Amino acid sequence: MYAATASITIPSNARMELQALVSSVVDLLNTANLQLDVNREAARASISRASSLLWVEINKDSELDPCHSPRALVGWQIRRVRDYIEAHLSTRILVADLSAIVQRSEAHFARAFKKTFGVSPHAYLLRRRVEKASHLMLVSDDSLSDIALACGMTDQAHLCKIFRQTTGQTPAAWRRERRAVTADRENDQ
Repeated sequence: MYAATASITIPSNARMELQALVSSVVDLLNTANLQLDVNREAARASISRASSLLWVEINKDSELDPCHSPRALVGWQIRRVRDYIEAHLSTRILVADLSAIVQRSEAHFARAFKKTFGVSPHAYLLRRRVEKASHLMLVSDDSLSDIALACGMTDQAHLCKIFRQTTGQTPAAWRRERRAVTADRENDQ
């Protein structure tokens, strides 16, 4: 018995978007895996972000779904907001900027954003900045002050405060632990 296979052609820009999504989800899950034994809250945050990315992708065409809540953002709005945040993560991002992108008032946008993502725009932005800082701390030897600026934080003290609130650890302690765990895993192989 032969199975019929259909060839699906995905446009190159959609393929690149999908590859970027898959890469982001894999990075987040790998980070969560590294954090699992050391810091469950940070692991939970990475898994939550990966889940959020996947749900956004699954529901990206939800504007066609008549059951979709009129108070939540629709697929094209989610993509534009997410893309804008990712592209401007190292700069100041205002709710006014985000609401203009999706053509809603600031108050309406803030409510729709929270309904869609489960957190306020500010909380989402801080979480993304901490995730970016975590990634940069793992893949580079940049100073914490350089990483803070690259993530849109005002200075190293701001990064330390937000990072500690989010993960329960200072960035320096978190970095040392992750590097020790990575070194131990490399030695075991």
